[in-house]
Amino acid sequence: MIGEMIHIEGGTFTMGASEQSRDSYDDEYPVHQVTLNSYSIGKYEVTQLQWKQVMGSNPSYFKGDNLPVENVSWDDVQKFINKLNALTGKKYRLPTEAEWEYAARGGNKSQRYEYSGSHSISDVGWYTDNSNNTHAVGTKSPNELGIYDMSGNVWEWCADWYGAYNSNAQTNPKGPATGSDRIYRGGSWDDYARYSRVSYRGSSTPDFRSSYLGFRLAL
Repeated sequence: MIGEMIHIEGGTFTMGASEQSRDSYDDEYPVHQVTLNSYSIGKYEVTQLQWKQVMGSNPSYFKGDNLPVENVSWDDVQKFINKLNALTGKKYRLPTEAEWEYAARGGNKSQRYEYSGSHSISDVGWYTDNSNNTHAVGTKSPNELGIYDMSGNVWEWCADWYGAYNSNAQTNPKGPATGSDRIYRGGSWDDYARYSRVSYRGSSTPDFRSSYLGFRLAL
C-alpha cells in the first residue's frame, strides 16, 4: 500500500542557506545547527495509486497511477494519514521541515549539493525548463540516500507551521506552536530551479490545493 521507506541515520547538520547564497531568500537565514534522531522517509512521493488505495478517490489534476498525488491540501493529507495508520497499525506522518531538509541534503552522506542529489537540477528534478506537468516518481536520479524527486516534480507538505529561523542550535525542532501557513518544500514541475534548492522554503494555508503540491511520508 505504501512504498519503500528509507532509513535515515540521525545526525547534526547546518540548516538554511549554507551554500546557496546567490539564489537564497531572507527566510533561509540565519543558518543554524540542527540535531535529529533517526527516522524513515518515503523513497518516493506518495502516488495517486497509493492515495486511491487508502481514500478511494483521486483528486489529482494530472492523472496516472505512478504520478505523484497532487491537488491535496495539508488538511487532506492529515485525513489520508489517519486512515492509513488505521489500516496499517503504523504511525506514518509528514516529515518536519528539518527532517525534510536533512533528507534532501543526503543526511550524513551529504555532498553539499544545491539541489537534492546534484548541482545540476536537470539530473534530479522536473522543473519549469523540462516540464509542463508532473512525471512518474523515481524517473530522475536519486540523491545520496537513494531518495527521489526531493527537488522538483511536486512541492511536498511538511508538518510545521511556517515561522522565522533563529540562530540557536536545536534538537528535533518542530517549528512554531501556531501559525497561519504550513511549510512545503522542494519546488515543482511549474517552478524555476531556484525554488528547488534544498534550503528554499514555501508555505500556504492548510486548506490550499494545487496541481504542483503533494507530499511524502515519514515514520
